[in-house]
Formats: sequence, C-alpha cells, structure tokens
Amino acid sequence: MRILLICAFCVASCAVELAAQDWPEFRGPGGQGQSSERDLPLEWAETRNVAWKTALPGLGWSSPVVSGGKVWITTAIEQRGVSLRLMAFDAATGREALNVEVFHLTGARREINPKNSWASPTPIVEGDRVYVHFGADGTAALSTDGTVIWKQRFEYESQHGAGGSPVVYGGLLILNCDGSDNAFVVALDKTTGTVKWKTNRRYPADQAYTTPLVIRAGDRDQLISVGAYRATAYDPLTGKEIWRVSYSDGFSNVPRPIYGHGLVYIATGFQQPSMIAVRPDGLGDVTKTHVAWKLARGAPLTPSPLIVGDEFYMVNDAGIASCLDARTGTVIWQQRLGGTYSASPVFADGRIYFLAEQGVTIVIAPGKEFRRLATNPLNGGLLASMAVSNGSLFLRTDSHLYRIVAP
Repeated sequence: MRILLICAFCVASCAVELAAQDWPEFRGPGGQGQSSERDLPLEWAETRNVAWKTALPGLGWSSPVVSGGKVWITTAIEQRGVSLRLMAFDAATGREALNVEVFHLTGARREINPKNSWASPTPIVEGDRVYVHFGADGTAALSTDGTVIWKQRFEYESQHGAGGSPVVYGGLLILNCDGSDNAFVVALDKTTGTVKWKTNRRYPADQAYTTPLVIRAGDRDQLISVGAYRATAYDPLTGKEIWRVSYSDGFSNVPRPIYGHGLVYIATGFQQPSMIAVRPDGLGDVTKTHVAWKLARGAPLTPSPLIVGDEFYMVNDAGIASCLDARTGTVIWQQRLGGTYSASPVFADGRIYFLAEQGVTIVIAPGKEFRRLATNPLNGGLLASMAVSNGSLFLRTDSHLYRIVAP
C-alpha cells in the first residue's frame, strides 16, 4: 500500500513553482551533478523536513528526474516475469500520476549483480517526451501521457545488468552498449527510434556501464564515451572517433565523466581504479601526450565525481572522500565519511551532498579543509542519485520516493 505524507503548505504554494528548475536527466542539467538552486534543506530525517514520502512498487535504481511538475522514475516488478515500467508522481504532492508498462520480460533470464536492478538507467525528459532505457532489455520513447511512441532493442550480453543512462544531443538519443560479447555506441533518431549511426568499440572490448557526456571543446562538440580499457571522444553527429585514451587494466566502468578547466575526468574502472584528467584537444591515440594527471589511490568504482570551483571532489565506494586540485590532481584532503557509496554526489546551494548506501546523506562545505555540516538518516538503502528542483531534494530509497524541503 502506498504511504503518502503531505505537508499542507507545499501543496498550495509549490504546485506552480516546481517546473521552474527542472532536473531532466542523470546528474541534472548538463549531466555533471550541479544545481543553481537556493534555499535547499541542510538537515532532515524521517520526521523532519519531509514534505512527502510515497511508497514505490517493485525495485529500481534509476535516479529520479524532475520535469513539468512531475518526478519520473523507472521500476521493475517481478510478476510472471519482469514488468519494466515508467512512473511519474506529482512533484507538489507525491501522488502517483502515471504508471505504464514499457517492456515485459518472460522466460529464462540472466542473472544480474546483487546491487543492481532491472531498472537502473535513469530516464530523460525533454518537452513532452520521456526516453527510457533498460540496457539490452530495450529502449523506448513515450509521450508524457504514457503513450509508447517507439521501441528499440539491441543484442549484447550485459553480465551484471543495465547501468548507463542515455543522453540527448539535438535530434539524437545516444547510448553506450557495452557487453562482454558485443560493445558499441549507437545514436537513434529520437523521433522514430531508427539507427542514425553505430560505432563498434575498438578491440579489446568488454562490459561497461557508463553514461556518455557531450562537451564543447574548442570549436566542436565531443561525445565523451567511457568503455572498457579506453575512453573515446566521438563526433556526436556521425560517431567518428576524434581521440582516445587507454588504460590497460580497467573495465566494468560506471562513473559518468565530467568536464572542467579544459580537462575531461575519467574513472578507469576495475581492477585497479584510477582517475585520469585528459586534455580534449588531441587527435587519435592521446594516451602518451594528453593525460594531464592521474590519481591511483581513492578513485571510485561507482560514484561519479564533481568539480566545484578549482577543486575536484569524489568519494570511492568504501566511503573515502577526496578533494583535489582540479588542474594538477594534487590531493588537498582525504576523509572517511562512513558507510559505502554508489550514488553520485551533488553540489547545490553551496554544499556537497554525499549519499551513502545505508540511507544516510552526508553534507559538507566545499573548500580546502574538510567540514561536515550535517548527517541525515532515512530508512532504506540509497543507491540512486538525488534530484534537485525548486528548493527541494528528491531522494529514492529501495522502497520510497521522498521530497525533502527546508523548514
């Protein structure tokens, strides 16, 4: 049964305002975990600063996105197979606004990682369209009223389930499809779902679970796509390679790359995770010429990093947070936060929010000295990243969706 807790003040005052600052994709506007929102909550708990709390059916680790006054997620319900669904909730009240099945899986199914779900990639909302991706189980476009416009599916063996989210570029929807048997990047016509270009990964290729990022470097756009053993910059209109950087021992990559200070920051994945900063003005193989710095200790396997001003922030899966000089990679401080981490941090309202798997959000002040501002517990696990919209934080646990507000 769905549990709904509503603060009366927010229903009247926020219904119109919630569309003012959208968070339409994984890691928000621009895809790098940054928000210009102000007056956000610093502290909360189950009985404090929760505007509403709504129970979610099934399980999914797609991060919430906010657009058009609604909070969008995907979920998977295991009933006579697996029902892969798109859901939307009224952002002001938490009431369910949409619940539609997009795909249904039947018969023998592969195993996925115990930490993963059947609905982990984050949807994208653009205007009156919602794009959902379930890895090798299918990709689709829907109207915001729940009508399925097109479906597409690609065959590849994703050993641990789906992870990476899609990205929109102009008229294209671009996906990383990195399986242990077949690895490629593909761009779909976002109106019809037909393939516009498809580029195979260079050999050797292997599984990865990353979300690409489009950047503007110099006088051209680049699609930064992180895969096993190398990351590649493609022309987003054609799929042609611009440059690539290799790392000999890195696969099952998860973090989304970020861009700042003229550098692309890339997490190299298993077995020995490192963080590298690459200048994006090269051509061809730039491994020996364009790596500005590399950090071999404290790099994450799962959470994506952040840039705030001149500092680079990250937390690894074991809960060690690091602050580095973004230009040189020099470590400024490292601090154990407590807990384990999969969600990507967010910078908003002058603070950095780190979400631990145990349901606790650690809030710190950015700067050259570590300063913890708050420790905020919720019931349930937190593997999805938060969304930020119009003075509110939207958090998804393994069982509920929350809207957190300042008092």
